[in-house]
Amino acid sequence: MRTLRLRFSQNRLHTTLQAGFRTGKYMPASSDDSSVDTHGVTTWEPRTLGDRLSVSLHETLASNWRVVVVALAALVLLGQFFVAFGLFATDPFLAVFSAVSVIPALLLVWYIRRQDVDPEPVGTLAVTFVLGGLLASFAALVNTAAGTVFRQIPFIGSILLFFLIVGPGEELVKWLAIRLYAYDRSEFDAVVDGAMYGAAAGLGFASIENVIYITQNALTAIQNEGPVLAATVPTTVARSLAGPGHVLYSAFAGYYLGLAKFNEEHYGPLVVKGIAVAALLHATYNSLSTVLPQVLPMSGLTTFAFIVLWDGALTVVLIRKLRQYRDVVDEHGTASARPQAASTDD
Repeated sequence: MRTLRLRFSQNRLHTTLQAGFRTGKYMPASSDDSSVDTHGVTTWEPRTLGDRLSVSLHETLASNWRVVVVALAALVLLGQFFVAFGLFATDPFLAVFSAVSVIPALLLVWYIRRQDVDPEPVGTLAVTFVLGGLLASFAALVNTAAGTVFRQIPFIGSILLFFLIVGPGEELVKWLAIRLYAYDRSEFDAVVDGAMYGAAAGLGFASIENVIYITQNALTAIQNEGPVLAATVPTTVARSLAGPGHVLYSAFAGYYLGLAKFNEEHYGPLVVKGIAVAALLHATYNSLSTVLPQVLPMSGLTTFAFIVLWDGALTVVLIRKLRQYRDVVDEHGTASARPQAASTDD
């Protein structure tokens, strides 16, 4: 009997509380009740110096986040290039080698630009190129830190690094180089413009990456008292072959960003798809370049042939997309057909 009374009392209390919450009887005091200070409990407003500084900082970051990102990237890059600048001063040929290593990627960008119905202005492409180079500093930091961890994993450590860190990270920062500036410009008025700006971002990224690799090899040779020229020539050749890949991967990501811009209802999925496609291609290439020489007898000629075939196949796919767009515009004869130039089924 006592147990039944206790259960009855609990049920009655529960019912009473529910009714009280529904009617507002047991709700906390509102901010309109001057007798109760709810600041920091259920309400908030800037009162102290720290509060006002927080508001000012938030407003500054919200309105100038692009400037903040670029400034941070520039500072990181300056720190990474501190040694490189010194090497360029003492050995100017390193700067020449760095410039030469970018020529194949630059030619590919030129070829892609020729496919555009309405070529993008050089100024906007140049800004995107610079942003791609600046943001490469973030990827370099992450890759270096993650590499020390993943390479401790036997057999598959490098492959995991490529698919989980290097591919997604590098393609994300190149995508960001487009999004920071070119995306909001009036010149970005067609789906395929994204591919062009992606190519420019990839060229900027490849330029900085080539400088880092070439100067690092030169510095190692100097520290080991070896011939600097003999150390940098093979690196220059290798980097010149790697550069076009950066252009192609980010061109694909940029293409899907352009598709997303003119299909706003599918913006998020298209952006994710573009970065994922670029990252997958990037990581697959890196993995094959690492694994194939370990399992097959690869000479310099076969390595060159592999890279040409890989980049050539991707170039064919990309150019096919751009020409499909051009055919649609030619058929309709107006720029208004641009947003319908590509399908999300691609």
